Amino acid sequence: MASPVPQWFAERVPLGRSDVTVTRLGLGTAPLAGLFSAVAEDQAATALEAAWAAGIRYFDTAPHYGAGLAERRLGTFFATRPRAEFTVSTKVGRLLVPGESARGSEGFYDEQGVVRVRDYSAEGVYRSLAESLERSGLDSFEIVLIHDPDHHWEESVTGAYPALARLRAEGAVRAIGAGMNQTAMLSRFVAETDIDCVLLAGRYSLLDRSAADDLLPLCAEREVGVLVGGVFNSGILADPAPGATYDYFPASDDVWRRVRALAARCAEHGVPLAAAALQFPLRHPAVTGVVVGARSAREVTENTVHATTAIPEELWAELDGLDEAAAS
Repeated sequence: MASPVPQWFAERVPLGRSDVTVTRLGLGTAPLAGLFSAVAEDQAATALEAAWAAGIRYFDTAPHYGAGLAERRLGTFFATRPRAEFTVSTKVGRLLVPGESARGSEGFYDEQGVVRVRDYSAEGVYRSLAESLERSGLDSFEIVLIHDPDHHWEESVTGAYPALARLRAEGAVRAIGAGMNQTAMLSRFVAETDIDCVLLAGRYSLLDRSAADDLLPLCAEREVGVLVGGVFNSGILADPAPGATYDYFPASDDVWRRVRALAARCAEHGVPLAAAALQFPLRHPAVTGVVVGARSAREVTENTVHATTAIPEELWAELDGLDEAAAS
């Protein structure tokens, strides 16, 4: 097996106040579970092998990803790896129950015969984690996140959060938090509960820096770890070609105008736009790491190349200036 490459992104850093460490670059497993199109078993396995060979040791998953497929594929991969060498986060809030759904109906081309049911109760948390452990074959998850509780605040803070806090106190889970695509409710979690971390998708990127207004300063103050996903805003910052989406929907003319301006500045410095997008969140001192998905070994390699691309300070200053101009 190839030895890990000693790159900066393989550095293990503490996650908030917890005793959990993560690599600065984590692998998101939603694409490996058939997000938008099916991914073959061998393709997923080689992608995981490529991430491991690169030194990535933090992997994020969820029952939602492929209706359990991501957790199963991770479990197969980890069966031959030393348990102390990697960190895994999974999520609660969606239970998988027998039922029929259209293939791709929730964005995933996953296995049939299972549907997702929202459940943010304490009982739902215990059941979800037990089933995730069974699917993955792991003995524990270091990090457990409340997944997308946008319309379930009360149930989450009276059911899911106390259950996770209890599991943490018992030592069954080492870090708890919430993962969402918005900053307002994550800020409430940080201010009103004792979570260790947040996983924020899409709200701290070259196109959307809104987390810097409230969430990131609050996390820094409370010593809550911040993991940033969605650095490409669903694709447009990775490959701004016709048909690219912004937050999973067709991009507006204004977004395209901004993307073209960002890409032009990057090109002037010989830097791929995707490299600047991947590295951007880590410039903020509150950000612990970034989580980037990949559906193949080639995409994993592209991400690690972008992570190690040198970006001059002059370019960052120009990109900051474009953001200020867009906000004015």
